[in-house]
Amino acid sequence: VAAAADAQARDATGPRPAATAEQDAAVRAVLDAGEGFRCHLLHGVTGSGKTEVYLRLAAHMLAQGKQVLMLVPEIALTPQLEHRVAERFAVARVVSLHSGLADGARSRGFVQALSGHADIVLGTRLAVFAPLPRLGLILVDEEHDASYKQQEGVRYSARDVAVWRARQRGVPVVLGSATPSLETWYHARNERYVLQVLKQRAVAAAMPTVRCIDVRRLKLDEGLGPGLLAAIAQRLERGEQSLVFLNRRGYAPVLSCPACGWVSRCPHCSANLVVHLADRRLRCHHCGCDGGIPHACPSCGNQDIQPFGRGTQRIEARLAELFPQARVLRVDRDAARTRKQWETLLATIAEGGADILVGTQMMAKGHDFPNLTLVGVIGADASLHAADFRAPERLFQQLMQVGGRAGRGTLPGEVLIQTEYPAHPLYQHLARHDFDAFARMELQARRSAGFPPFSHQAMLRADAPALDDAVEFLRHARRLVEAHALAGLRIYDPVPMRMTRLARRERAQLLVEADQRGVLQAFLADWVAVLYRQRTARELRWQLDVDPLDV
Repeated sequence: VAAAADAQARDATGPRPAATAEQDAAVRAVLDAGEGFRCHLLHGVTGSGKTEVYLRLAAHMLAQGKQVLMLVPEIALTPQLEHRVAERFAVARVVSLHSGLADGARSRGFVQALSGHADIVLGTRLAVFAPLPRLGLILVDEEHDASYKQQEGVRYSARDVAVWRARQRGVPVVLGSATPSLETWYHARNERYVLQVLKQRAVAAAMPTVRCIDVRRLKLDEGLGPGLLAAIAQRLERGEQSLVFLNRRGYAPVLSCPACGWVSRCPHCSANLVVHLADRRLRCHHCGCDGGIPHACPSCGNQDIQPFGRGTQRIEARLAELFPQARVLRVDRDAARTRKQWETLLATIAEGGADILVGTQMMAKGHDFPNLTLVGVIGADASLHAADFRAPERLFQQLMQVGGRAGRGTLPGEVLIQTEYPAHPLYQHLARHDFDAFARMELQARRSAGFPPFSHQAMLRADAPALDDAVEFLRHARRLVEAHALAGLRIYDPVPMRMTRLARRERAQLLVEADQRGVLQAFLADWVAVLYRQRTARELRWQLDVDPLDV
């Protein structure tokens, strides 16, 4: 394996186009840092360019007889990366680790990693715990992705664990993203991390053109404006592919009765049941509650109940009506529940078996379709007014990632964003592909408000059958320590969570914030010890989440 990898590394030298020269510079920067821990941020506009850097670094480590850990945020991204790794390192022993594997296969993968028989371990956040005696390098692709944070059971951030593990083992770690999290970008700008930038795409000559379409005075057809429909028609005439992006599954987010105001609320959650017209079901996307679509209003008997809003199924159906000659393909969790279904969808798209794609965030990253030249975005404005201070960051990341699907081959790409706020600074920075300007703007706002990374947070959450019990526990937890709170520490009042009821349990939260990480960690160590000594009701559960993603 080492000889083959070394030969591949030698073959990789020679004359390079400009994009590959940047890759060479990034590889040299990581290797020139020498042995020992160093965290590198690979900030690139091209996914294939980042992957090439990963593979060259992996080749160097394999040539030295070391193991490589490669993390991706979602299972859906593993097949493509597995193919590229297997193609590059035909004689290396590659092990995949993710929750989609059977228990036996996952156990065998961990044993192969522990015994040193695995040369490359590739997987999702689960793989960060793989025991690797010859570990030489950790690679974290799309480091900004929220999927790296485990939100149930034992809570952890696989990205942060990867950085901590690299420090513990004294090996380099590379965080890659075209749109890094603001915390990571801030560390890189303050030289806590080493910043490497890839400015040019690997194949395409230029980034796709981004245009904001003002829809305030336009009559939309199921959310589709005339400009977007005309652009799709042009691509159909040229034999090119289009993607309509809407990050909402189902046919419509709610079913309602206009006569009495009844809405399809979930009986177990503070959420609505989503209309899935394809199989005539109402489903909760939070607890999984499932039921049939009623023929009449359960409250007043009115038969004229209507779906309100739109999801990918509704857009798919309308596009099929508007373009009957086109092959419309929906790509979301409902269409790809298994890995086999997902691979079939990817193969269909790659082979040109679809003209118009309707997709959610599954299509936003990690995929190269050379014939895809148009991305149309609908329904993005809602995130501009969300209560979570991280919502603008997530929106910019999502739109930049999904826009990057257009024009990845030799054909020019175009991104059309339907919005009622075309002059919003976020969209203006997006149109210029200027992540740095957006990051500076957001960080200035966060500095003024005292939000991370200028403060450090932890969230104590409690849930019980009754909301009062959860809130009372949090009040008691606050009283236990508020008299002994350290300087620079702020303990806020307990409040119900935004989705108060989930799966028949009422939820509340208490935020703790500190200006210094050390102060917060010292406080939490003492607080958790005190909390474990408290006697609580059998039905009450509590958990502590450090660096919460949702506040």
